[in-house]
Amino acid sequence: MAKVTLQSIADRVGVSRMTVSNAFSRPDQLSADLRARILTAADELGYVGPDPAARALARGRTGAVGMVLNDRLSDAFEDAIAAEFFAAVADTLADNGLALTLLTPSRDDYVPSRDVAMDGALLYICEPDSVDLAWLDRRGLPQVAIDQHKRERVASVNVDDRGGARSAAQHLVDLGHTGIGILTLAGNTGGPSPSFPADQRMLGWHDALDAAGIEPVVAMAPYRPAAAAEDAALTLLDRPDRPTAVVCFSDSFALGVIRAAESLGLSVPGDVSVVGFDDSSIAVVTRPPLTTVRQDVARKGQLAVATLLATMREQQPPDDVLLPAELVIRESTAPPPAT
Repeated sequence: MAKVTLQSIADRVGVSRMTVSNAFSRPDQLSADLRARILTAADELGYVGPDPAARALARGRTGAVGMVLNDRLSDAFEDAIAAEFFAAVADTLADNGLALTLLTPSRDDYVPSRDVAMDGALLYICEPDSVDLAWLDRRGLPQVAIDQHKRERVASVNVDDRGGARSAAQHLVDLGHTGIGILTLAGNTGGPSPSFPADQRMLGWHDALDAAGIEPVVAMAPYRPAAAAEDAALTLLDRPDRPTAVVCFSDSFALGVIRAAESLGLSVPGDVSVVGFDDSSIAVVTRPPLTTVRQDVARKGQLAVATLLATMREQQPPDDVLLPAELVIRESTAPPPAT
């Protein structure tokens, strides 16, 4: 079956190809009756619409924004904070007539940041030496980095992770804790993750603990599998000199600490206080409800899109954005148990 084109419709209706094109792209140029006849003919012939590649070439833009991810999509969508961020980005792009394209890590035979058509890119917690970022630079695409170390000539939208972590550790110090553990994110090499959030939160915890003369006990866990956080928490709590409080990289890590404490017969916060980070949906359904550091994930997504649109429009990065992080005190923290 021959492909139906604008010319096919023009021949059916007896008008020019440009007139048919206007029916789809500039309807105000035609009478309502003529446009209705053209659309009816298109429907009868099975016309599927203008070719997206040709339309993008004619307009000089694709109408899509890529988001470069560090993880597989299945892993990313299991994380409540990442899923909320993706939703905020997609909704804000849609409000501006743009679509979101999620770009998974490169393979030998396929490099999305090189091969996928897009008008700009959002970089979400990417490794700084990633080949994907190098290709975006070579293409000269407008970019915005989110939850990431500063890149030259690239605007950033970050959360005050350091300030939020500092407030979490200071809360425990003010309650009287002197034995404090840290459960942070592990990197691919087994050491602490070099990601911006993990790096900044570690600095923030140490800001408060160093000033109080407290040397924390540190444990690390990868994000996957979910049980890894609980296993790492056991190394903190199943020891004679166990800490009386633990600050955690995320709320999901904090949940691992609570579960580890329960398995050892310890109560939260009676025997050990726990502080998370993010104020995700997990924080209010744990028992007890979780003291944590709140970040406005939806606002972060909205500002990431706004910053990218400004970059695309002005052809130069606007000012960086640093969103506040706020300590939310609930029932998982209390003064240390009496010795």
